[in-house]
Parts: sequence; C-alpha cells; structure tokens
Amino acid sequence: MDALSLPPLSLYIHIPWCVKKCPYCDFNSHELNSSSSNPQKAQPELPIQAYLDALKHDIDSDAHLAQGRLISSIFFGGGTPSLFPNWAIKSLLEHIHRTVGIAPNAEITLEANPGTTERDTFDGLLHAGVNRLSLGIQSFNNTQLSALGRIHSASDAGTAFKQARQAGFDNINIDLMHGLPEQSCEDSLQDLATAIDLAPEHLSWYQLTIEPNTHFYSQTPLLPHEDTLGNIQEQGHALLQQAGFEQYETSAYSQPHKESAHNTHYWHFDDYLAIGAGAHGKISFIDAKGLSAYRFQKTRLPEHYLQAQASHPTKANPFTAKHNQIEPRDLPLEFMMNALRLTDGVDATLFEARTGTPLASIASVLRTLQKQQLLTDNPHIIGTTPTGHQYLNSVLEAFMPN
Repeated sequence: MDALSLPPLSLYIHIPWCVKKCPYCDFNSHELNSSSSNPQKAQPELPIQAYLDALKHDIDSDAHLAQGRLISSIFFGGGTPSLFPNWAIKSLLEHIHRTVGIAPNAEITLEANPGTTERDTFDGLLHAGVNRLSLGIQSFNNTQLSALGRIHSASDAGTAFKQARQAGFDNINIDLMHGLPEQSCEDSLQDLATAIDLAPEHLSWYQLTIEPNTHFYSQTPLLPHEDTLGNIQEQGHALLQQAGFEQYETSAYSQPHKESAHNTHYWHFDDYLAIGAGAHGKISFIDAKGLSAYRFQKTRLPEHYLQAQASHPTKANPFTAKHNQIEPRDLPLEFMMNALRLTDGVDATLFEARTGTPLASIASVLRTLQKQQLLTDNPHIIGTTPTGHQYLNSVLEAFMPN
C-alpha cells in the first residue's frame, strides 16, 4: 500500500432560515416568523449577530480537524443564505481565514434566492469574498413558481441573474427543476432554453422528487407521466449539449472547465468541515493503523444551535450532535455512492487513497460489473457505462458489505 495522505478539505456553512418553506423541500430550513410581505424587511427577524457568533465558535472548535490543510472550497447553503447581510458573510469569511486558512484560489459559493436579492446584495457579496453564485430559480414559469411555493417571479429570476453579472460575478450556477406539477415537455424545455439564453457557467438541472416530511408528500400534486419525464430528460440533455454544456455529474452540467469545485470534492469523497445548524461533515484521520473516516452532524434546530455553547460548555465542540466512524467495511460503498455519480468516473487510484483499502479487495466485483457492461473496462478508471449510469442503484448494490 502506498503512503496515505489526507484528502483536500472544503467547508459547508448552513444558514437555516427561509422567508417561506417550499412544499417540496426536505432540507433543514425554517420559515421566518415575519408578517412582512417584503423579503428584505424580513432580515431584522434573523438573530444575525448571535448566529454569526455561533458559527465562529463552531469553526474555532473544529479548526484542529483541518490538520494543517487550507480550505479549498466553501459553500453557503440553506435555507436562504442571501437573507444574511453582506457584512456578516464578510466577517465570517475573514474569521475562517484567520482560524483555519482559505486557499488563495478557493471557490466560495453562496446560494441566493431571486426573491431576497437586489443589485447591492451582489455588489456586497463580491466584496465580501464570494466568487460564485448559485441562484435558486427552479422555473421561469410563474404558474410553476406559484405551485412550488417560490417567493420570486420569472421576471425576478431574470433580473437577479443580470444584476449578478453587472456586479461582476463571472461564475454563476442556475438551479432548475423539471418534472414539475402538470408540467409538459414543452414547458420544461422552455424553462431550460430560457436558462441557457442567460449563459450561466453551470446548470444544476434535476427532477422534482417527492420526499417524506414535506407538504407535497402529504398532498402530492399531479406529476408528469413517466413517458413525459423520459422525453424531458432526453430532449433536455440534447439541448444542453447543443448549447455547449457538458454533463459531468448525474444532475450537473457546466461550460468547459466550469464544474463546481465544491461539489466535485463531495464526489471525490474528499473531506469537508461543516458548521451551522444541522450541517453534516466528513473528516479523515491517518495513524499507524491506516486511514479512518468519520461523519458528524451539528445540532439541527436553530434555537438549540444558538444555545449549544451555553448548554454544553465543557464539550470539545458543543455544536456537534453526532460523531460516528464510518465502518471500514462500509467505505467501499460510501466511496462508490459518490464517485459513480460522475459521468467520467474517477481515477482508480483514488479508491485506495480515500478508503485506505487496496483496490484488489474489490477486484472481483469490478470484473463482474465490467462483464455486465455496467462499468467501463478501462483499468485506470472507475466509472459507469451509459447503461451503468442509468441503473446506478443496481451497480451500487454490488458494493454493499455482506
């Protein structure tokens, strides 16, 4: 076995509040108690300073987990991170840089809702250190936006994108959904064409799924037929390819060399710190016995997260609710669940580097899947064939521990 080394390190930051909870959303997001119809006026409802202080204490408590590594990408997710004022984002990034260190070329992404932004927001975010935006547009059709419970209009979406460009952002992702309630193939392709016309660097284009513990789960809307969904996927993929977008992951398309660095860290099974209410992280350690990997989760409810330090003053990190080692026998499956989402797969040497397990330990499984034409037969790559990508769950089952 070659000498092991720690993987690259990224950071996820969770801002858990939204103006309105979307009926399809199963993320750890919490609706603001605001009587105002103006999202901008909802900001004072947020415990901004208290949450900022908690985030700083959280990263301070986890700084040792970096083990000398600089953070190579940061992602502000939610919730609606664009509800937080720019000065708070700037203050937090400066603190992280002092505490752990941020690589000079780090990708720093913030999710923004077109209903909570204006030109000054984007100017301030760029000044704060954010260099990539992810706009949660979901649809350019007002009827669909209403069905999805979004607080912005189609016009707001286009305006937000143009304002971000005018502010100087040259790396923008558009989140777009398809398979929406009663959506036709034509409507979905029109959404996609509108997004393409804006010329973003990245498109996250994914199908609406009905998740437990959501309003749509208890009151499921009428969704398109499977044949319609298949047509949307096939024709939409062709439309994106014609526009110069390359699919590099199951639901991610980008212009050449504009893949999301942060998401790619996940698919490569790299390490990531995580701060904020309910945030999940994964960290590796190397000792004389080899590599071990741990997952951890921060206190989920915002009010509990804000009280964590006072409630648990003697804990090493009072914000951590769960901390569990990934069983060595589960590491191959965990690795494959991430790596095989990438359409081009990963370098075969990455398996041992991330799991500490020789590739030879899964050689028979790889050969079987290659014979079934589900994995490519390139000995230097672990990746699915088009058929394997279509039946990814069946491929992953082969790596489940006995």
